[in-house]
Amino acid sequence: MTTSQSFLLANADAFIGTSLGVSQWVSIDQLQVNIFGEVSRWRKPGHCDPESASKGPYGGTLIHGFHMVSLLSHFFEDAVSRPEDASHSLNYGLDKVRVLQPVVIGDGVRLRSHVSLLAATDKGEGRRLLKTCHEIEVEGLDGHVMYAEYLAYWFPDSKQ
Repeated sequence: MTTSQSFLLANADAFIGTSLGVSQWVSIDQLQVNIFGEVSRWRKPGHCDPESASKGPYGGTLIHGFHMVSLLSHFFEDAVSRPEDASHSLNYGLDKVRVLQPVVIGDGVRLRSHVSLLAATDKGEGRRLLKTCHEIEVEGLDGHVMYAEYLAYWFPDSKQ
């Protein structure tokens, strides 16, 4: 963070436009991609069939874009930690997602997210809608592979 203040729902406005942190690396392998393909019902050869995908334009299977999107909540809490005065949050959706380049799984990849705060909207009674920017990188690749604006509806801790 760019300030010495603790990140709270009550002071989130002070953090708009700043980096909140960078998550730890998350390792993704072919087995996880296959499982994601099963549960999302998108088990296409380009994602889940290494032999077939090796003959395609990318030379291997790709991680699903939605698989990366599904990690946004994890990336937020890993990079930022939940606001100290919050009890919980609910997924409120996405404003923008762009898959900027394909990610070949190969022997596995490691992803992490650079998280910054774009907006904090007061919803009354201490509740806040936080919009965070996630720029996801893959170890060994230049540039970001995904840009996402994630919305989370946060509730204050009533014990604070």
